[in-house]
Order: sequence, then C-alpha cells, then structure tokens
Amino acid sequence: MRCRKYGALSSDCLAWTAPRRRTTILGLRPGLKNRCQIRCRAQSRVVEKVSDRKMKLLDLVRLIFGNLSRRKARVALTAIGVVIGTAAVVILVSLAIGLQKNANEQLYGIGDLTQIQVMPAYDMQEGMVVRVGGGGGGMVPGEPQAARLLTNSALDEIRAIPGVASVIPREYLMTGVLIKYQKLEGGVGVIGVDSADLAELGLEASEGGTELGRGTVVIGSMVPMNFYNPRQRPGDEPPAPPQLYGQQIQIVVSKWDEQGTEIRKNLSVRVTGVLAETRGESDWTIYFPLDQIKSLNEWSQGRRINYNKEGYGQVVVKVQDVEQVLDISQQITDMGFQAFTPQSFVQGINNFYVILQFIFGGVGAIALLVAAIGIANTMAMSILERTREIGLMKAVGATNRDVLAIFLGEAAGIGFLGGLGGTIIGWLAGQGINVIAIVYLANQAGQQGGAPPSVAVYTPFWLPLFALIFSTIIGMISGLYPALRAATMIPVMALKYE
Repeated sequence: MRCRKYGALSSDCLAWTAPRRRTTILGLRPGLKNRCQIRCRAQSRVVEKVSDRKMKLLDLVRLIFGNLSRRKARVALTAIGVVIGTAAVVILVSLAIGLQKNANEQLYGIGDLTQIQVMPAYDMQEGMVVRVGGGGGGMVPGEPQAARLLTNSALDEIRAIPGVASVIPREYLMTGVLIKYQKLEGGVGVIGVDSADLAELGLEASEGGTELGRGTVVIGSMVPMNFYNPRQRPGDEPPAPPQLYGQQIQIVVSKWDEQGTEIRKNLSVRVTGVLAETRGESDWTIYFPLDQIKSLNEWSQGRRINYNKEGYGQVVVKVQDVEQVLDISQQITDMGFQAFTPQSFVQGINNFYVILQFIFGGVGAIALLVAAIGIANTMAMSILERTREIGLMKAVGATNRDVLAIFLGEAAGIGFLGGLGGTIIGWLAGQGINVIAIVYLANQAGQQGGAPPSVAVYTPFWLPLFALIFSTIIGMISGLYPALRAATMIPVMALKYE
C-alpha cells in the first residue's frame, strides 16, 4: 500500500488504520520517512481525540489550537486582516466616545443640569404660538393665544409642580451700563437675582463668596477682561486686567430724555466675590440683588413697573432630581412658557454621538468583513487539504457534530487571535493619539483663552471586550459554510480523495 500523501510505501500506515498502532514504512526515499512519520503522528493525535464519542471541551480546545499551530504562517496572515479591522473599530469608536465626553464636559460647565431657564411665550403671528421646551421647539399651529407672562401667580403655579425645589426670578438691567475702576472702564451685563446666595443657581466663587447684599456685587471671572484705558495712545501696551476682589468700582447707568440728553446715575459698589469660570453667561456678568435692579429699571423707564401684571423677564427653576428635568420642562412648556435646559442639549448631543459611534464602528467593520472573507477562504482550503483526515476521523467514530465543532472552533480561534491582537494594538494606538491630541488641543485652548479638554480618545472597559467577542463571532460565522461541508462529508468518499 502506498501513502497517498507522501508517495511512500507502507504496510501499516496510520492514515489507514486505527490510532496508536506502530508505523512501518518500506522502501522510503532519503528524507521521506521522517516526513511521513510526522504526518502520521499528527493524524494519530486527531484520531485519538475524535475516536472517543464523548469528546471533552478541554480536549476540543487543545485539538483546535493544535491544528492552528500546525499552520502558523497561514493563520498569522489570515489573522492580520482581523487585527486591522478590530484595531480600526477600537480606535474609531474610542475617538467618538472621547468627543462625546469632551462635549458633555463643556455643556456641564456651561450650566447646572438641574436648572430650567423659563421665559414668557409671545405670539409671533396670528394662529401660531411659539413653544420651546424640553420636549422640542418651533411654531405650533393653534388658536391665537395671549402671551403668558411670568407674573407672581404664574411663579406660584410653577412652584406647585412636584419635584421643583425653588423658583428664582431674574431681571436684566435694561439700559446702558458702564463700569469704572481707577483710570479704566468697560461695558458689562448686569443681572438682578432674587436670591441672597448665588450658590442656589449652582455658581461657585473662586475668590470671596457668592452672597448678595445692598452695596455689594459678585462679578464673573471674565469681567476684568472688559476693562480698557480710554486715554490709551496708539502703540501703547493695553492695561492688564485689574484685580477687583475687595475693591470699590463705579457702575454708571445711563438714560436719555425726550430731547436726547444723556442722564447718568453713579453707583459705588464693592466686589465681595469673583465667580469661578463656567464658560457661560455668568463669566461676563455682574450680579446685583433683584430689588436694586427693579429700582434702576423703573428709573431708566421713568415709571413704576408692576411685576404682578407685566411679569419678570426670566425665571430660574431648580429641580430636585436631574432625572425629572425634562419632564418638568415639558410641563412648564405645556403651561404656555418657553423652557430651556442644558439637559435637553446634553440629550441631543449624546444622540448625535451615538450615531457617530455607529458610523465609525461601521467603517472599521468593513475591514472585518474583508477579513471574514479571508477566514472563509483559509478554512475552505484547509478542508480540501484535510479531506482524508476528516474521512479518517469519521471512520473511527467522529460524528458530524464533532467535525463541525472542530472546524468552527478553528475559524473562531483565528477570529479570537486576530481580535486579541487588534484590541491590544487599538488600545495602545488610542492612548498615543489621546496624548498627542490633548497636547495639541491644550495649546490651542491656551492661545484662545479656553479650558483644555481632559480627554480626546476614551476607551471604556466594555469596548475591548466587545471587540474581542465580535471578532470571534465574525470568525465563527465565516467558517460556518466550510465547517458544514466538512461535517457532511461521506467517510468513504473522503478517504478516496486524492
């Protein structure tokens, strides 16, 4: 009998007999005997495992990785495609998640997520009413409605909503304002707040406190940047921003009479606090007690303002639980007011970045699709080369399920090895990109006066695990058709295969 694999004569070759039988080879050419014996020993290990009808899982795993180790070069080349695809998925999805975290950090800095900014709703045109709130915004068809003003009775209705912690009216100083300090002056926005402590609005002080009182003000962190020297000559260096904490500053309020003559009113106040930077409106604002701003607005308009009829310009609603913000915002909108909350922006931003993650992940999945085709091709060629081995396994008792498990396991093993390598490379590359990006963005933020991002590329703990499992499943699916072909082979035909 001649060995069909190597062309050697054999009277008792393992390729034709039961396992563990000693091989005697006759008439071998030089160097052929060792090759045939190595091949026969490998086959003997395969046959020895599958001859037991109750193959254990550990034996199956050893057999799978033993078969893969016999074709190291082919397995490595096939797994490279999986490595590239998995690394692309990890890097791109990590980039999208990092962008999302960076955007959320900026939004969290702009405003307290438990706050709702409420303003009156005004009719823009007949039959249409402006409605903007947590549930959406835009022009809503309907019967003409009177504008809903933020009167004291309306504020009581809002306070009665379950989950509302406090309702704080705010009023802007609706006239010209100039601030002066020594030889410097500048423009600024002034807001009156019906609260003794700005901490109720979620504001914190970097210097001093956040308490408001008569004759005192609390200023935003960027207010000193508004100062300039009106007598500065061309070519002179601009003055440095003054340190205003604890200093007396002048607030000059202006109005014009019927003849167009400017009338000024000077206020001397002491700065008792400087707010921490929020990258929002509060950074450029001076805060007064609400009663003082009411008086200044009445002075500038030359009449008494009845807030029970005309209402406030804006109200800040504090909610007890951030989970209730969108629901309460919708209730306020249904009452006929405009409601804005940072939470609605966060939700919209998160929805956008979730879509971006799917897009980036899909781009990386294209490389995995190409790798899947390579796995299918490798497994198909492997089955052709091992046809007689499959026939031998089935001849000594291996079931279709055993053969299917072996070849599916080999395909999954290629996907697992490639996924493991891709996950490691993707994580390392992501960390490198993160460091480079943070350094670059920090330099840009320093030049523009903004806060640097804390992260650019972020890899959550679940992403490497997901990528590894996904690549393994892709490998298993790719090897499904070749494995089914191997499992359904007829032993007699397989043993006769040349």
